[in-house]
Amino acid sequence: MRKATRTQWIKFAVVTVLYFAFLIWVKSWLGLIVLPFIFDAYISKKIPWNFWKEAKNPTVRSIMSWIDAIVFALVAVYFVNIYIFQNYQIPSSSLEKSLLVGDYLYVSKLSYGPRVPNTPLSMPLAQHTLPVLNTKSYIEWPQWAYKRVPGLGKVKRNDIVVFNFPAGDTVATNFQQTDFYTLAYTEGQRLYPNPVNMDSLTRQQQRAVYDLYYNAGRNLIRSNPRMYGDIVVRPVDRRENYVKRCVGLPGDTLEIKDAQVYIDGKPLENPEEMQLNYLVQTTGPYITEEMFRELGISKDDQALISNEGLLVELGLNHRDAQGRLAPTYDLPLTKRMYEALAGNKKLVSHIIMEPELFSGQMYPLNLYTKWDRNNYGPIWIPKKGATIKLTEDNLPIYERPIRAYEGNRLEVKEDGIYINGEKTDEYTFKMDYYWMMGDNRHNSADARSWGFVPEDHVVGKPLVVWLSLDKDRSWFDGKIRWNRLFKWVG
Repeated sequence: MRKATRTQWIKFAVVTVLYFAFLIWVKSWLGLIVLPFIFDAYISKKIPWNFWKEAKNPTVRSIMSWIDAIVFALVAVYFVNIYIFQNYQIPSSSLEKSLLVGDYLYVSKLSYGPRVPNTPLSMPLAQHTLPVLNTKSYIEWPQWAYKRVPGLGKVKRNDIVVFNFPAGDTVATNFQQTDFYTLAYTEGQRLYPNPVNMDSLTRQQQRAVYDLYYNAGRNLIRSNPRMYGDIVVRPVDRRENYVKRCVGLPGDTLEIKDAQVYIDGKPLENPEEMQLNYLVQTTGPYITEEMFRELGISKDDQALISNEGLLVELGLNHRDAQGRLAPTYDLPLTKRMYEALAGNKKLVSHIIMEPELFSGQMYPLNLYTKWDRNNYGPIWIPKKGATIKLTEDNLPIYERPIRAYEGNRLEVKEDGIYINGEKTDEYTFKMDYYWMMGDNRHNSADARSWGFVPEDHVVGKPLVVWLSLDKDRSWFDGKIRWNRLFKWVG
């Protein structure tokens, strides 16, 4: 071994100390196997790491220099994305007007503590699918158990949080924006045209109806890959990234009454830019694009209602001079936007809240509750270490956390509930859970649709909007929202 210089020893010492600090932080002594390679890179130099630099062919040197730079960049991005921050784009309007479609965010992994990846062998910058190749961006083996590195804090109420979609464990690839369980249940319902009167059934009978619908829909999806695509199962860290606001913490009892969230019986302060959907009927003319821009309503949210029978039934029967029913829009409005339209008597004749027939299925699908988007619960949010009594009325609510998120075998038999082969009427939770909702309350597929977010699904906290693009405008007509650049996420 040739003698190393003082500078080499100093570099080796600095890198080694930093690497040791990293291993202590992540609590992974398996990483010690890398130390001999660090020693060789700086001191012994037995491995020809830069063999390509001595190649006589300049083309080989040029190509290898690019490969070397790309590999280094990919490794750096891999560790930065896992342990420090990640870029994220807002794909839907569920958090408008707090966050807008087209906002690009820096998401801090340090805020809640970065997770050690479940699937460590993966391609950086690809969540679950490689572009162009359309194949998995990760290798399923090995899969590591959930572990979170110490961070700067914990999830707090009203935090905006990025997390892996809990119901995204199973996916029909042609319907990736719809959770598989709701899709199967809905498709199964369509196979049975005569609706069942759930009010007349016992809990066991209601559960049997759910199983009938779900199993029929699942079989339909599996037997029609051309329509629904393949069915794939994804580990936690490879599920779709969602972003919502945390309104319920572990141990809270949450209830929604007339669109107002209550925590432990007390009303929760609503986000300043919270939106609800309203049916807005004009006095005759259409709302202009200029007015939509002033209000901040995107083209995707400008929905015209064409069902005249429904509108008349809802009391929206204003007609113009020719006797035609005036245009009626279904629009998401903040309080400020609502007041602006309601005060414009020359343009607007009626505004009513969107009826619940426009909403979808509520969580849990296999519990008949009559809950809807505006009136939901009460529901207790599981807390790590807390024990709950299991009954016919609450088992469907906590069945998925017990079975899918915490890995237990749960069976319901005639003589009671069995967990991992043992009869019981209680369960102690192993993780904390959160209740996530969008600020655009009627246009958000959130916890009301798919339930709790387990702590092992929490990704990080958005800190700043570094870029914001309006897809409704051109580059020369305000596409870049300059007023949102480098705006802190509240």
